Amino acid sequence: MPTSLIQPEFRVDIDYNKCHKCGRCVQQCGWGVYNFNERPIPDDSKCRACHRCVTYCPAHCITIKKNDLALRENANWSPSLRKAVWRQAESGGVMLTGMGNDKPYQSIFDHLVLDACQVTNPSIDPLREPMELRTYLGRKPDSVEVVSDGNGGFRLAEGAGMGKNIKLDTPMIFSPMSYGSVSLNVHKSLAMAAERLGILMNTGEGGLHADLYPYQDNVIVQVASGRFGVSPEYLQRGAAIEIKVGQGAKPGIGGHLPGEKINKEVSTTRMIPQGSDAISPAPHHDIYSIEDLRQLIYSLKEASGYKPVGVKIAAVHNVAAIASGIVRAGADYVYLDGFKGGTGAAPQIIRDHIGIPIEIAIAVVDQRLRDEGIRNQASIIAAGSIRSSADMAKAIALGADVVAIGSAALMALGCHMCQGCHTGSCSWGLTTQKPELTRRVDPEWGAERLTNLVNAWSHELQEILGALGVNAVESLRGSRERLRAIGLDAQTCEIIGVKPAGM
Repeated sequence: MPTSLIQPEFRVDIDYNKCHKCGRCVQQCGWGVYNFNERPIPDDSKCRACHRCVTYCPAHCITIKKNDLALRENANWSPSLRKAVWRQAESGGVMLTGMGNDKPYQSIFDHLVLDACQVTNPSIDPLREPMELRTYLGRKPDSVEVVSDGNGGFRLAEGAGMGKNIKLDTPMIFSPMSYGSVSLNVHKSLAMAAERLGILMNTGEGGLHADLYPYQDNVIVQVASGRFGVSPEYLQRGAAIEIKVGQGAKPGIGGHLPGEKINKEVSTTRMIPQGSDAISPAPHHDIYSIEDLRQLIYSLKEASGYKPVGVKIAAVHNVAAIASGIVRAGADYVYLDGFKGGTGAAPQIIRDHIGIPIEIAIAVVDQRLRDEGIRNQASIIAAGSIRSSADMAKAIALGADVVAIGSAALMALGCHMCQGCHTGSCSWGLTTQKPELTRRVDPEWGAERLTNLVNAWSHELQEILGALGVNAVESLRGSRERLRAIGLDAQTCEIIGVKPAGM
């Protein structure tokens, strides 16, 4: 009997007439695809199509092709479903995966268009006029007191309520990605870029490595159910603290970092034994009500000198009511993570089938907070497959203050979305702790690429604002009248508060 019924997903073709037989492909592959016997010999079954070998082949003689098996067509049983049955029949286990949901669900962002100015309301040229992307993360006062500046003008009075906000030079931050799930050089790249851009990176639930202390003013530290790396010093070093209740890629379950990725430095940072699995419980065992959450929020504020505290939740069907409770519990921001968000490791069945789109979550939460008169009491951070500056603009128009990018940030560092993050063998050196792979990411190089990405999206956002005739991103927040839907059903339009195109 064959050992497996599953055929390779990809085919590795090498043009040996061009091949230099230099062995570069063998060196670059983290998956162990190649053996070298006078020339590279690929093992197709190990290939993840990460394209590291293709990128670095000096002869450009390698081609990765999808292995389109001639399986009998069946509209009900797709090849991927059949392969899943074969894989589980062989392993008897839960299938793990990495990165975000790749199922063909409808993208609401792709069915929204932004309005533009023409004659009656003039557009603004962002190359000639100042465009304000600066925003502030945190609770705003119900009203502000102004005093004379002595020169005929006014300024905010001392203690007017803005002191604990965090200034962001552009409405973007880097999503939580823990040290352990990604390499230290990735964390350094994110932290260095965040400092240069005047934004924030988020530690995820993996603690804060000492090498990131110089960037602590641009770091959100996270407190998850596992409490990895949490100490009074850790809380005091962050610019803000985030309580992670849920994650868009895996709502309702905890976290799992395999012991193979827990080396000495990760174990020291996380305060756990080396080589042991880092498992976060599904619930926080001290949060079973809004009152419990309020107690934790104010405990963290006390421990940190009253720094902003946010709460991260996955987008689920009753997200508006949950967000209202979080704001009333005293959170300074609510982090909403949609079901297409990325992950270092998750059961595939959870990632692909549980949760709701971020577009709907933003709109219903923003509207609920407005209806209750508490929208000013917390900022909204939106995440879960923000793929471009257009997605960012549409998320802000739906009601977000800030967006968070994770998968796009990793792609800027080389990620090809091969979905093997959970294996720890990332050829690009991103989601691995193997020294021979992690050194492939130079933090200076990474910070430059991340800075370029955020700057490019910021310039594009300025262009969009100019086309809309507004000169500040704050004017776009929650302005759903500037959006129109194409191809969305009436009920979805009603839920997100957007009219169909033509109305």
